[in-house]
Amino acid sequence: MGYHVSKALPVTQHYVEAFGREPEHVASAPGRIEFIGNHTDYNGGLVLGAAIDRRIWAAIGRRTDRQIHLISTTLGGKLVVDLDNLDRQDEINDWANYPLGVLTMMQREGLKVDVGFNLVVDSTVPLGAGLSSSAALELASAYALAVTYGGDFSKKDLARIGRRAENEFVGMPCGILDQGVSAFAEKDHLVLVNAKDETFDTVPIPAGTRFWIFNSHKKHALVDSLYAARHRECMEARDRLAQYFSIELLADLSPEQVETHKDDLSDVLFRRALHIASEHARVKEMMQQLRAGNLERAGQLLFASHESSRMLFENSTPELDLLVETLKTFPEVYGARLTGGGFGGAVMALTSTRFDRQQAEQVADHYERAFSDRPDILNTETDDGAGILF
Repeated sequence: MGYHVSKALPVTQHYVEAFGREPEHVASAPGRIEFIGNHTDYNGGLVLGAAIDRRIWAAIGRRTDRQIHLISTTLGGKLVVDLDNLDRQDEINDWANYPLGVLTMMQREGLKVDVGFNLVVDSTVPLGAGLSSSAALELASAYALAVTYGGDFSKKDLARIGRRAENEFVGMPCGILDQGVSAFAEKDHLVLVNAKDETFDTVPIPAGTRFWIFNSHKKHALVDSLYAARHRECMEARDRLAQYFSIELLADLSPEQVETHKDDLSDVLFRRALHIASEHARVKEMMQQLRAGNLERAGQLLFASHESSRMLFENSTPELDLLVETLKTFPEVYGARLTGGGFGGAVMALTSTRFDRQQAEQVADHYERAFSDRPDILNTETDDGAGILF
């Protein structure tokens, strides 16, 4: 995108209104859908994701003092912090922990930040829908800081920095799926993330398909602690099973291997381990089916993934389950599952081009009758990954 086009971006206009001058640079990063591979990333496995055409933009400009001024146009948040005192922010300003965490990690990696900066972020990524607005904010901030202060970072470097910001500064023990997809995405492709060695590849999406997202906009109040609990349970299961197998993480195991040691695990740990092993096997098969153009089988794998999340990993909700069951009744829907960490958020459906807005509204009607609330509907296209606009 050229500079003359970028100047017309809403984030640029917001920056001018706030600071009386144009930003030096604008960077952008997409939200993502987790196509399949639920919680396999921090368990050392493979995940497939795709960037969507909902993005976060970050406009940045240097200051002459040591202050950092952060503004979120979406949340209405404004914050001033000192460059020499980058403390974690409380709940009111917790959105700022993502750019502040990225800055902290980039400085640890050698970025020389000699003066403060203004940063305005604008977003079209729905919050709380499992579409990883947090990773988009991390990558947009990372690109903006790198171009402004002259940092020499690769895509992989910036993805890792985003993940470290979330792990070490924000305090969320996520894997690298979200940041990897946001960084390495290509339009009309899925991103294959190998979390064990942190490598990334792309897989073409078969023609004649669409993604639909149904956002329940219901998020469990304890989602962060529940995510951390699942992470802890997976590590406990790994430690138990490492007594019998030479493994680093749960994705090293097959479902059959987990089954043979059912009696050596508590019921909870067994179900967590079986979900991860089975989900990892589904990701491997999904790549084969997509390359063969077998969308019927690909859809079955998506439905099976959701059922495993529901029964074994217990990170679904009645709202998400109803959306998936309703989508199953449409022949034009190949498959559907929760997308993201779970415990609320959104369901993703892979459909043929015959599935249209009218049918999507029928799904929403059924949901509204059950829960007296209406889900948001997004018909999304894939998009390119993070980058600098000017």
